[in-house]
Amino acid sequence: MSTLVFDYIIVGGGSAGCVLAARLSEDPTVSVCLLEAGGNDTSPFVQSPAGFAASVPWGGYSWHYQTVPQAHLNGRRDRVPRGKVLGGSSSINAMVYSRGHRWDYDQWAAAGNQGWAYDDVLPYFKKAEHSEIFPNDPYHGTNGPLNVKRLDQYSPINTLFLQACAAHGIPTNSDPNGAQQFGAWLSAVTQKAGERCSAAKAYVQPNLKRPNLTVVTHAQVQRVLFENQTAMGVVYRHANSHEMIHLRTRTEVILCSGAIHSPQLLMWSGIGDADALRTLGIPVVKHLAGVGQNLQDHFTATVIWRAKDQTGLFGLNVRGGRDVAVGVHDWWRHRRGMLTTNFAESGAFIFSDEQVETPDIQLALVIGMVDEHARRMHWGAGYSIHVTLMRPKSRGCIKLNPEDVYGMPLIDPNFLAQPEDIEVMVRGLKKTLKIMNDDVLSTYRGEMLYPINAQNEANLKNHIRQHGTTEYHPVGTCKMGSSSDLMAVVDDHLRVHGVLGLRVVDASIMPTIVSGNTNAPTIMIAEKAADLIKRSKMEATAETSGLK
Repeated sequence: MSTLVFDYIIVGGGSAGCVLAARLSEDPTVSVCLLEAGGNDTSPFVQSPAGFAASVPWGGYSWHYQTVPQAHLNGRRDRVPRGKVLGGSSSINAMVYSRGHRWDYDQWAAAGNQGWAYDDVLPYFKKAEHSEIFPNDPYHGTNGPLNVKRLDQYSPINTLFLQACAAHGIPTNSDPNGAQQFGAWLSAVTQKAGERCSAAKAYVQPNLKRPNLTVVTHAQVQRVLFENQTAMGVVYRHANSHEMIHLRTRTEVILCSGAIHSPQLLMWSGIGDADALRTLGIPVVKHLAGVGQNLQDHFTATVIWRAKDQTGLFGLNVRGGRDVAVGVHDWWRHRRGMLTTNFAESGAFIFSDEQVETPDIQLALVIGMVDEHARRMHWGAGYSIHVTLMRPKSRGCIKLNPEDVYGMPLIDPNFLAQPEDIEVMVRGLKKTLKIMNDDVLSTYRGEMLYPINAQNEANLKNHIRQHGTTEYHPVGTCKMGSSSDLMAVVDDHLRVHGVLGLRVVDASIMPTIVSGNTNAPTIMIAEKAADLIKRSKMEATAETSGLK
C-alpha cells in the first residue's frame, strides 16, 4: 500500500489542531492532514451548550483518565477528562472565554521566550475572535472565526452574586479580558446562535471543502517516525483496527494533542528522559528530560448550597425535570432556553490578600449543585461556587505506565504539594464565604451540602483536601524555553529541541499556567504558531531559491 504524503501532518484535532488546520490550509499550495483520535462533533450533547454537563462525566466524547492517588488530597484519585472528539476539549468545556492576565505572558517573555509578551500575543487573541460584546474595542476582534457573546439569558442569582461581590469591595467588571482583570463579571462564552462555538465549529467546518485539507477522525497516532533525528511522518491506526497506516511529511509534523497526549506521543516516539525510555524498551531518538514534567493545573474547591428559591436553577426533582423537558424543546426547535446555559454563568477574579499584585483566585458561580463535577447527584435544587487557585506553585508530571506503556499514562498533578498553595486556597475560601453569606443572597441560600466553619482553619483545609479537584486545565508538560533550560522541550518557535521537522502547539507549551481559563490562550498559541510556521516556509523557500 502506498504511503500518503502531506506538507503538514497535524496530530490532534482539538483547540490548537483545528486552528492550525484552517490557517495552514489557507495556502492552496500546501497539503494539510489533521488526525483526530475521536469522532465528529455533530452530537446534540456537543452542539447544545448545556450538553457538556452530561457528556463530560458520562459521555463518549472524552478520554476518561484518572490521576494517581494524590498524597495531599487524602489519597484520592481525581478524574481527568479530555476531549476525544473533533474540537477536543473545546467541544466539551464550559465555554468561558477568559484570556488570563497581562502579567502571565510578560513572565513568559521575561523567561527568554521572545515574542510571547502580552503586547505580542494580543493581536492573536484579536485575530481569533469575533466579539458580539465589544464591536469597537482595542482589546477585542470582530473578524475572527471564534464567536464570543453573552448568554441569551442569565439566572437571577447572578445579579445577586454581582451585588454581593460589590458589597465586599469587588466591583462589577464588564470585561475581565480588557484593561483590568480584577472584578466580578457575567460570563462571556464561545457560542453562536444558541450552539457551542468550538474550535472545530469555528475553524474546521467552514473549510472542509478545501481540496488541500484532509481530516481523518478515529485516527489514533502511535508514534512519530524519524530518520536521523528528523521527523518524517507518523504511524496511526483507526479505532477498533490493528492495521497501521503510515503518513509522510514533506515539511513538518505538528503535535497538538494537549498536555497529556503530546508528551505521551513524544515519549512513545523516543523523545524524553533517555534512562526512563530505555527502561521501558523504547529506542531513544533525543534525550529531553523535561518531556512530561512541569505539569500544572488549576485546583478548585467547590462549596454547594441547597436553594430555598429554585428560580433559574437546575435541580434533580419534579420541577427540575419539567424545566429541563421544556429546555430540550426550546433548544431543539429554536436554539434558545435553559440548554443554552454554560452553568458557570458568572464569576470573579479576586485577590487572596492585599500583598498580591494580580488576582490569584478565580470564582465561578454555577447554577446547580455541582458535586465532583456533576458525577455525584443530589435530590433537589441548589447552586455552587468554585474557588480556583490560579497560579499554583505545585508541579506534577506525566509518565508512561511501566505496566501498560501504550495505555493510560500515569498522571500526577501533585496538587497542593507546595504548602503555599493550600494557604492561598484557605484565604480565597474565607473571602468567598463572606461574599456568599451576604444578605443579598438570602432568598436563595439554604443549607450547605457539606457544612464549613469559616472560622476554623483546620476545617477549611479538610474541606479543600476532601472536596478539591481539577478545573480541567492541565498545561506545561512540553515547556517552552531556551535550550539552556534543562526542562524545556520546545523553543519560542515551538520547535522541539534537538530534532528537525517537529513542533508542539497546544497548552503543553505554556511555561507557567495562565491566570484564567485555558481554551482561549490555547487558540491564541495556535494562531501565533500558524504565522511562525508560514514564516519558516517562506524563509526555506527563499533560501532554496537563492534569495536569502
